[in-house]
Amino acid sequence: MQSIIFCGIQGSGKSTFYKERFFDTHLRINLDQLRTRNREKLLLDVCLRTQMRFVVDNTNSTILERSRYIELARAAKYEIIGYFFESSTAAALARNNRRIGRFKVPEKGIFGTQKHLQVPTMKEGYDQLYRVQLLPSGSYEVHPVEEMPLD
Repeated sequence: MQSIIFCGIQGSGKSTFYKERFFDTHLRINLDQLRTRNREKLLLDVCLRTQMRFVVDNTNSTILERSRYIELARAAKYEIIGYFFESSTAAALARNNRRIGRFKVPEKGIFGTQKHLQVPTMKEGYDQLYRVQLLPSGSYEVHPVEEMPLD
């Protein structure tokens, strides 16, 4: 049983990464699709009860937001894997500007998420944690958190 939790600002490549890497193996839990926290909770509960693999594909920008998924998954004896999507605000805005309709996020939303973003750490309860960068070519570079440079 595997729980994957994405973290990153809008436009950092999370949903595309899900489609490329986890679409065939993990159910996607995403507020953009579900629209309410109640629906999200119901779907998450079903996953936990049925031992289904899932990916939480939201910004999950704070430790508090991520902690509720981690606590529920840990209680259900899931392996917990985190992916932190590193992106500059400028790059995220450029990708967002290529979106259309309801998929385009207001710029103030991206700036707001960036302002409150807390970089995930192993101390939060992950079994594995990775940082992900979306390259200009459209491919991804993924590194274990231990390879993150110290500031």
